[in-house]
Amino acid sequence: MSGINYVTKATLEQMRVELSQLKTSGRAEIARQIAEAREKGDLRENAEYDAAKEAQGYHEAKIAQLESAIATARIIEAKDIDTSKVSILSKVKVTNLATKKTMEYQIVSEKEADLKAAKISVTSPIGKGLLGKAVGDIAEITAPRGMLKFKIENISV
Repeated sequence: MSGINYVTKATLEQMRVELSQLKTSGRAEIARQIAEAREKGDLRENAEYDAAKEAQGYHEAKIAQLESAIATARIIEAKDIDTSKVSILSKVKVTNLATKKTMEYQIVSEKEADLKAAKISVTSPIGKGLLGKAVGDIAEITAPRGMLKFKIENISV
């Protein structure tokens, strides 16, 4: 991850808790698995040992990724949001011009994205396409399914 990572205060705290858990009990569990696998004999032909070492690599990569995300995190609060245009943490009501269906999304950081809760990532195709648009604008978004056109109906916090 590079650049600034905008998150809410709650998400930053959640990230810190997850990092702490990964560094303590997570590392301890991986070390236990490696020790168990070592006890089973010859390491050159021990698939369990290889799997535990691979899991350790993934675990350490996740720790590094979280540390990077926390280091570049900037807390943004709802009171700081400019509702004249779409920005991170904005709630945007849009109408799909092809289906005439109206939806409301909140633009959030990658870490907070949850489509079921109508929270879309600022780095997703739709999120990127909506950024900077004002009420009444038409956002033309290239998505995996093709070109989508959304009319911005309302922007709120």
